[in-house]
Amino acid sequence: MPRKSKGPVRLHPEFLKKNGRKEFVVLPYEEFKTIQEQLEDAHDLMTLREAIARDAGGPGLTLDQLKAHLRRPAKRTKRTSR
Repeated sequence: MPRKSKGPVRLHPEFLKKNGRKEFVVLPYEEFKTIQEQLEDAHDLMTLREAIARDAGGPGLTLDQLKAHLRRPAKRTKRTSR
């Protein structure tokens, strides 16, 4: 199970060389999964921040306005037969 801590990951890499130079890294699976989850979290945070910046100053609703809107009965639209 991947670790749940959000702190730095302690890595235990194995380096594979090609022509005397480090070419590949092998990690324990759990360390790989932890890194993968942290990268996904970082991407989600970046996407959220971009959306907030893009929508800043735009139209929006307060929590009270949203609650009032959700309490209103839905408007029915006339259905047409096909």
